[in-house]
Amino acid sequence: MSTPLAETLSIGLLVLVLVCAVVRPWGWPEAVVAVPAAAAVVAAGAISPHEAVAEAQRLGPVIGFLAAVLVLAQLCDDEGLFHACGAWMARSAVGRPRRLLAQVFVIASLITAVLSLDATVVLLTPVVFATAARLGARPKPHIYACTHLSNTASLLLPVSNLTNLLAFAASGLSFTRFAALMALPWLAAIGVEYAVLRRFFATDLDAGAQAPAAAVAPEMPLFALITVACTLAGFVLTSAVGIDPAWAAAAGAAVLAVRALSRGRTTPAAVIRSAAVPFLAFVLALGIVVRAVVDNGLSSGLAHLVPHGTSLAALLGTAALAAVLANAINNLPATLVLLPLAAPAGSGAVLAVLLGVNIGPNLTYAGSLATLLWRRIVHDHDTEVDLGEFTRLGLLVVPAALLLSVVGLWASLQIIGG
Repeated sequence: MSTPLAETLSIGLLVLVLVCAVVRPWGWPEAVVAVPAAAAVVAAGAISPHEAVAEAQRLGPVIGFLAAVLVLAQLCDDEGLFHACGAWMARSAVGRPRRLLAQVFVIASLITAVLSLDATVVLLTPVVFATAARLGARPKPHIYACTHLSNTASLLLPVSNLTNLLAFAASGLSFTRFAALMALPWLAAIGVEYAVLRRFFATDLDAGAQAPAAAVAPEMPLFALITVACTLAGFVLTSAVGIDPAWAAAAGAAVLAVRALSRGRTTPAAVIRSAAVPFLAFVLALGIVVRAVVDNGLSSGLAHLVPHGTSLAALLGTAALAAVLANAINNLPATLVLLPLAAPAGSGAVLAVLLGVNIGPNLTYAGSLATLLWRRIVHDHDTEVDLGEFTRLGLLVVPAALLLSVVGLWASLQIIGG
């Protein structure tokens, strides 16, 4: 197939895949369209079977890691971890919505960093709805915090986001060095989010809340907490000795799965469902379609736009380009497109891409899959999100958070080194 025709076909199929992922016609899983699209670009010659297999092999460990983390998060929920967090927030934030917002920020940031952004969107958001209702507080500030932090607070660890896993693989950094370099940007971005949301939703937060009736506090699931802590330690250890950290994630998930199965709290089928196999197939198929787009012209078209080096100006330019592209074609394709172009400049440029694709999506609905999923969960709770309000908040948060986080990354690179 000629390059112009292959480029047109690849771009058209990528747009189709992304639109269907947003709209989900007839409730179809994202993979229903993405898998045939990947087969089509191979069959049409836009990408060779050998290149498609190579892309699948490159994404395989990342997808395996994601599956293990999703299972781990669901099993933590089955153990009662998220319910216990909600009960703690309800008890300690009685009549004080501002304190509840601070607690949501702490819990959502930690859950996003350790158990991935999917846990915050899918498992924590319903808990926050229930907690706000129990307190008689207006839910809007707290549920907006969940969606914003599912993106922004996913900067810290390689396991926090699928985009992080891709960047981690491309950066050549160890688990601990990655976390050390991203700690300051993570704190800076979360600080901006908190300051802006407190001001933006001041009226809702000043409305007060009724004290709930006293309730018996559920026990904190110590076994789940210990397992998660050991899994994090496993990430550090496996990375240090050159073993894929996916094995540590799989071990943590296996420990909780065996416990849950032996106690009858789950079933093998439920464990498999929690791995979100259709979504994993979507990620793999999307990677192949994006590879076809990149190989047929997009890479050369963007190459002259990606700044070279890791000066503060270059890092700002890289992060800004990544944020724009994430809002144009979604953050996952943007990551797949930009990482090969940024990697030659070093780990600092790779991490700048990550700042753009993780913070930038808070500007639009379509910026990340997490935001799209959050919208569906909010709708299921009979609450609608106003597009204008979402965008205004994003315009206040994203530029400031991106600027300060890039400065934080640049400072970390000067102190720690790439």
